[in-house]
Amino acid sequence: ESRWPFLFGAIIVPSLIQAVILPFLPESPRYLLLEKHNTSKAEKAFQRFLGKDDVSHEIEEVLAESRAQRNTKLVSILQLLRTRAVRWQIVTVVVTMGCYQLCGLNAV
Repeated sequence: ESRWPFLFGAIIVPSLIQAVILPFLPESPRYLLLEKHNTSKAEKAFQRFLGKDDVSHEIEEVLAESRAQRNTKLVSILQLLRTRAVRWQIVTVVVTMGCYQLCGLNAV
């Protein structure tokens, strides 16, 4: 007698629990602030997560990080390889990952 259907059916229980709990979980404050542009809901979410009333510092921190991220210049792969400061690190990572692939070690 095969018990594989029971094994595959066991995954239903955690997924049902997650589906029931999901509507009660709050939205991410960063998502509300940066994507939805809803400062009041973001403030309420920060207050709920941090348990304090004054979260203006955290909101300013998220906004400052967003501004810094927007000002970051993207570089192409060729520009990255032409930069002497990071070339050795990139070569090291590529060789290491290639060795992992070739030796079959996937525990790392």
